[in-house]
Amino acid sequence: MTGQSSNASAAETAKTRTTKNHPKDAISAADVEAYLREHPDFFQDHLPLLDILRLPHPTGGAVSLLERQVALLREKHRAMEQHMGELVERARDNERMGQHLHELAKTLMRAENLDAVLALTQDALRNELGAERVSIRLAHREVDDLHALDTAELGTFDPLFSRGKAQCGRVPAEMLDVLFDDAEEIGSAILMPLGDESDRIGVLGLASESADRFQPDMGTYFVTHIGDLLAESIRCHVERTHAAA
Repeated sequence: MTGQSSNASAAETAKTRTTKNHPKDAISAADVEAYLREHPDFFQDHLPLLDILRLPHPTGGAVSLLERQVALLREKHRAMEQHMGELVERARDNERMGQHLHELAKTLMRAENLDAVLALTQDALRNELGAERVSIRLAHREVDDLHALDTAELGTFDPLFSRGKAQCGRVPAEMLDVLFDDAEEIGSAILMPLGDESDRIGVLGLASESADRFQPDMGTYFVTHIGDLLAESIRCHVERTHAAA
């Protein structure tokens, strides 16, 4: 009996140790995470825990969960302020560009003839938009040689008219050679087709010596509107000239 009692006591002790070292219903880290995800307000009812929990900090040492949350909120706030500042600046740029378009439209309405349209547009683009180089070349129109495009030159811009919208960045050298006398000095440009495939009026070109001034991914909203205004003004004056003849 004594031996049996001793063996039973040893077995019970071993069982107790096993239970303590390896709990049958042990809670894993995944269980804790799942519970907190399902009960996001848990710490509201257990606020003292926030001061006890410690988290590693990028600068070294450890901080409380509450301190870490405050730091994260500050980082988000700074990022949001920066983003808002960028949006405000973009809105101001858009407002300025809208005003420039408005002024250009009024200028074109005052133009007496086609030569005045071309001259006033180039002045507006240089003075109001800060364009370093401006070139307007027209096809099959009654303009001086400086602004005229012959059939061969017009064919150079077939890809541009097929594209049907402005092209930015580093544009083909052969196109720049037609539009600018100093094409070798140009680092970037915007080319805008005036008209479409069925009615090729001409080409508007803006260029800069800087390779960063005009980027392939930049917006062309305002340049497109400038091209539309210019093309329509040219059409009106050409039709008026033909009607008077």
